[in-house]
Amino acid sequence: MHKKKATLFLEDGTSFEGVSFGSTGESIAEIVFNTGMTGYQEILTDPSYYGQFVVMTYPLIGNYGINHVDFESVKPRVFGFIVKEVADFPSHWRKNESLTSYLLQHGILGIAGIDTRMITKKIREKGTMKALLTTNSLTSEEALKRLESPLSNDQVKQVSIKQPFTIPGRGQRVVLVDYGYKQGILRELLARQCEVTIVPYTTTVEQINTLNPDGVLLSNGPGDPKEVIEAIPMIQGLMQERIPLFGICLGHQLFALANGANTEKMKFGHRGGNHPVKELATNRIYMTSQNHGFTVTTKSIATCPLKVTHIAVNDGTIEGLAHTDVPAFSVQYHPEASPGPNDSRYLFDQFIQLMRKEKEEKQYA
Repeated sequence: MHKKKATLFLEDGTSFEGVSFGSTGESIAEIVFNTGMTGYQEILTDPSYYGQFVVMTYPLIGNYGINHVDFESVKPRVFGFIVKEVADFPSHWRKNESLTSYLLQHGILGIAGIDTRMITKKIREKGTMKALLTTNSLTSEEALKRLESPLSNDQVKQVSIKQPFTIPGRGQRVVLVDYGYKQGILRELLARQCEVTIVPYTTTVEQINTLNPDGVLLSNGPGDPKEVIEAIPMIQGLMQERIPLFGICLGHQLFALANGANTEKMKFGHRGGNHPVKELATNRIYMTSQNHGFTVTTKSIATCPLKVTHIAVNDGTIEGLAHTDVPAFSVQYHPEASPGPNDSRYLFDQFIQLMRKEKEEKQYA
């Protein structure tokens, strides 16, 4: 079977020629890598990858196909998928289609047959950069010219829902602010019998108050947290009213910014299902799933009403925060991780306990 040629051009002038799988055409995005051995379907549909090409460091991808169960959102969010080898004939009892047919159906470009190890090493050495993926004939000069244009910074706007909706439950009433939420977060809340109302990222504290929530969860999402300016006054308003808060990934960064901390772009970020995190209160190590390119700066925490609760073992960056006075906490990693690891799912129980405790204190105040 003849396969169409595809070319990946990096901002530093490097190019890689391989074979196309999925859709055809041309796309420009930030290029990042993920170290997961499995979970490519969840990666493809994670809204936090909106506007990015994802390089998989594990060499064989697509061997168990695509099913209709393990999606994190309704469609793929990545702009392109880069692998060493793609499985043309996947085998799994839940398989509904192949990775290639899925990308083709949704207009997503894929490239295989290139040195993903070299690309990963380049990203680690030079940092994340812009890249162009195309099945068209382009010279290096033409590609570099196109890469001069800036990338968009409205990723959250593109992935957030437009209208709120509620999923009934008998437990705590939770408002989930959608900055690009994963189905895994919703699944964990529903498993704990929560009533969940999902609201757009532009929702104000006044609008949230009309829902009378027991707690608010700030979701994960793509892009630079400093671009999501709507979130800061809303989070500050919730804290003033002592409404319990739980932030995950982008939600963690926004929680930090709302308390006066600072964030900065990392050289190449953390993306994969194998990142060790240390809980400072117990010195216990948890294996975590991560996907972020920004971090809260340690220096900025010194002047904030926040304390660091978790740090990354590999590089010492902040992985968890808690407010010193308000019932609010956050983590940089993903406790809802699917397919895993599941070490940190207890954080959802901690959020439930926090909501119950605050509710009881208000009743007897």
